[in-house]
Amino acid sequence: MGTPTASFYFDLQSPLAYLAAEQVLHALPGPAEWQPVLAAELATEQAGDGQLGAGQPYEAFRCEQELDAFREDVARRARELGLQPVRWPEPFPFDSALAMRAATYAKSIGRTVPFAQAAFRQAFAGGRDLGQLDNVLIAAAACEMHPAAVSKGTELGSVTTTLRERTREARELGVSELPAIVVDGEVFAGARAIEEAAEHMALGATR
Repeated sequence: MGTPTASFYFDLQSPLAYLAAEQVLHALPGPAEWQPVLAAELATEQAGDGQLGAGQPYEAFRCEQELDAFREDVARRARELGLQPVRWPEPFPFDSALAMRAATYAKSIGRTVPFAQAAFRQAFAGGRDLGQLDNVLIAAAACEMHPAAVSKGTELGSVTTTLRERTREARELGVSELPAIVVDGEVFAGARAIEEAAEHMALGATR
């Protein structure tokens, strides 16, 4: 039996999804389809304890100290992965709706992965707010997407509709936090999503 295929769900405002995006291409034993979704529309009732990947959205941290601890954990994980030092965009979290429409447009032309990687790096290695069109277009240019086409693409009603539909489909699959990897209908989410999905896929390949 072959290695199961996976879907990688992400929102460009999520630093945990940024860390996952830097690993997913080489850490999983099989291919993964990258799926842009809106974190704000993934309903969750989970409560965390303020630790990295505990299931609690970073927007919902109870105090500034919890958010600071989250940032420190993200920075530590980035160092462990050999990434550039984390630079936090201002504001954080930013409104990612525009960037996610751009990511959805990128997916429609087969450029999801290079655009998402460039945009994540702009946000969390460059400290740029992806709620601003200029910063989104910088990421697009970095992966040879024409800025005018991307700008127009973000305004298309069909792109907005597709993004909402993909978000709804993810929610129906049980995705309630990001990053998430879905393998054969099983959801792996949070800071250990990559490791847990990789183990699951490796086991599936041996059956």
